[in-house]
Amino acid sequence: MKRFSSSKRAVNNVVKGEIKWELRPGGMLVQKRDMGDASSGPMIKIKVSHGAFHHDITVPAQSTFGDLKKVLVQETGLEPKERLLFQGKEKDDEECLHMVGVKDMSKVVLLEDPASKERKLEEMKRNQSVLKACEEVAKVRAEVVQLSDKVNALEGIVHGGTKVNEKELLGLTELLMVQLLQLDTIEANGEAKVQRRAEVRRAQRLVDTLDNMKARNSNPFSSSGKSEAFECASPAFPSSTRITHDWEVFD
Repeated sequence: MKRFSSSKRAVNNVVKGEIKWELRPGGMLVQKRDMGDASSGPMIKIKVSHGAFHHDITVPAQSTFGDLKKVLVQETGLEPKERLLFQGKEKDDEECLHMVGVKDMSKVVLLEDPASKERKLEEMKRNQSVLKACEEVAKVRAEVVQLSDKVNALEGIVHGGTKVNEKELLGLTELLMVQLLQLDTIEANGEAKVQRRAEVRRAQRLVDTLDNMKARNSNPFSSSGKSEAFECASPAFPSSTRITHDWEVFD
C-alpha cells in the first residue's frame, strides 16, 4: 500500500509538471535536468581548440555539449551552429559530457560552420571597406574646414562693403569643386556614406555662399545705390510747388 502511494505521488508530480523526462542516448529515459541542476555538481576544465586558437572552458561536469557550446559562444563570439567534436566524433547538443567520457582537462575540437565562416569574412571585408572610406572622407573634411575658414573671412569683408579680389573668390570655388569631385570618387556604405553626404552638403553650401559673394562684390553698395540715385534725380524743391510764367506787376 505504501509503494502504491509513492507511485501515486510520482504520477501526481508528473501531472503537475514538477518532473520532466528526457530520452538520453541509448534509449535511457531519465529525469530532465536543467543548467541549474548541473551547476550544483563538480566543475571541470575542458580544453577547446578552434583552429590556431585554444580556450580553457570551465563548466559543470553534468553539462551537455549544448551547454558547453553556449559558454563558447559567449567566450569566442561564434554562432551556436558550430560543431563540437570529441575523440573524432561530432556530438549532439543533447549529449551529456560525462556520459561520453569527457573529464577534467579533456580536449574538444570546435569546427566552425563553413557558411558562418564565409559570412564573417564578408563582414570583415565590409568593415575594412567602411573604415577606409571613412578615412578618405576625413581627409576631405579637413580640407573643406580650412576652405570654410577662408570663405567666412571673405564673407565678412564683402558684407562690410569692401570689395575683394575676384580671383580669390574664383580660386576658393575651384578648390571646393575639387573636393566635391574627390567625394564623388569615394565608394562608401553605411556610416561612411552618411559622412560623405554631410561633407558634400557642407562643400555645396560654401560654393553657394561664394556665388552670392561674387554678385555682392561686383556692387558693394547695391542695396543703397537705388535710393541715392533716386535722391539725386529728385528736384531740390517740394513737389507741391508750381512754376508758372505769370508775372505780377506792381505799380
